[in-house]
Amino acid sequence: MGKYIGKRILMMIPIILGISFIIFGILELTPGDPARNILGDSATNESVEALREEMGLNDPFLVKYFNYVKNALRGDFGTSYKSGLPVLEELKGRLPHSLKLALGSILIVTFLSIPVGIISAVKQYSFLDTVSLIGAFLLTSMPSFWFGIMMILFFALQLKILPATGVTTWKHFVLPSIAMAGLGIAVVVRMTRSSMLEVIRQDYIRTARAKGASESGVIIKHGLKNALLPIITVLGVEFGSMLGGGMIIESVFAIPGIGSMTVDAIRTSNTPLVIASITFSAIAISIINLIVDILYVYIDPRLKSNIKRAGS
Repeated sequence: MGKYIGKRILMMIPIILGISFIIFGILELTPGDPARNILGDSATNESVEALREEMGLNDPFLVKYFNYVKNALRGDFGTSYKSGLPVLEELKGRLPHSLKLALGSILIVTFLSIPVGIISAVKQYSFLDTVSLIGAFLLTSMPSFWFGIMMILFFALQLKILPATGVTTWKHFVLPSIAMAGLGIAVVVRMTRSSMLEVIRQDYIRTARAKGASESGVIIKHGLKNALLPIITVLGVEFGSMLGGGMIIESVFAIPGIGSMTVDAIRTSNTPLVIASITFSAIAISIINLIVDILYVYIDPRLKSNIKRAGS
């Protein structure tokens, strides 16, 4: 198992380097002069050129990328053009808010979608199944920003039971977590339903029922356990996108997280912050995928035996 995890971690390195190289190249081709953005339009050409030389902007592309990677390995991701603070400090200040939002959203998705998907599969073509599918289609068709705005208008402005913006208490994360979880709920409900429908039609499910096992035991112990692999895959993908891609929701609810920081950095051509935030998202998604693969091994004994044979 240790060798398997080690190989997966080594595989993450070229992926992260490749993503950072692509982002670095895209930003290199993007119009705009970071030195001019820092000094302002009133600065002289001489001062702009001096700052470009100081920042290494006149170096060849590969030299700049190599220097960036070398400094990043030492924990130096550059300095924000806007605030003048180290990029790592900016990320540390924003990460807790994005993490709370993503955790709240994925918990809502997990504890709501999986039971609904199981019931929908067990009661196929029933009224509950129809309602769950209609609800999933509605959530899929609603843009997250519109869903968030509607909840702000209803729960925050009309009913005044939840705050619309801020990050002070847990109440401030209720509406954005629900808004972010909307699409995930629809995806996981449909995945759970289809996966459970495939499993409950297997022969061993009928055998378990014939032996007198309770219906709940058959569904949970035999059905859900064997249907978990695709469900966990979808949950991992959703959590990764929530953690690194909550730009729209964080902007709507004015949450100072990684997503809103990335949007602001792109708008202001804050290159170091853009590269660092996207690289962080890539690292987060890679780690989540690694955790999902490890869970596969513990859920499906066949994968564990295959890994042992490959190691031997």
